[in-house]
Amino acid sequence: RRWILIELGEHAVTHVVPRLQKVINHEDPGGVTEATGWKGGGGFRFYRLAPSLLETDRWGNWIVSKKYNPAQLAEAICKLHGFRFEPSPTVFWQQGRSTETDFLYVTTHTLLQEQLAALSAEVGPERTLLVVCSAYRGKADAFANLTVKKIPASVLASCEWGKDDYSLQVSNVMREEPKGSAQPAPKPTTGKGKKDKTPEGQASLFGEGGTK
Repeated sequence: RRWILIELGEHAVTHVVPRLQKVINHEDPGGVTEATGWKGGGGFRFYRLAPSLLETDRWGNWIVSKKYNPAQLAEAICKLHGFRFEPSPTVFWQQGRSTETDFLYVTTHTLLQEQLAALSAEVGPERTLLVVCSAYRGKADAFANLTVKKIPASVLASCEWGKDDYSLQVSNVMREEPKGSAQPAPKPTTGKGKKDKTPEGQASLFGEGGTK
């Protein structure tokens, strides 16, 4: 059985993880072990939730949190848009990839029309690039191989912000589906008709490995 366990507080580390490890090692005689005759085995992965990606400045505008360095920001944006975080050591704008010809570039700078034109020329007609920046000046749709989005707008469309409980809309998740008719959830798009693609087995953002 696959499941997700969510906990707040240090007891997730001091109590929950040791208990799970004991169940895996067949060292916990009670609970699920006794009820099901569990003989040990299985595993889990442990992840820590990343801090909020956006915060508001003194004027109430959404900006990127100072807790994020450039690499973490690029990884977060890749995750939200369904790209694999694969920064190229030689090409600065290849920070994420969804296909062999579709890439993602994240920057906190304001991009001018001349910079977008230079990016478009380097990307070329055989590739496409999703550019996620703090701001841009010029026509975002002037280049057929570029899709330009602002960071706050791009992130706000994917997440909930400014809430204390972060309650999620789970009505669709809780709806019972007929047996044998489960269908994969549709994937969101990133503009210009391109579909976001997340590879199977991709680790969650800023995860810490546990046992397998």
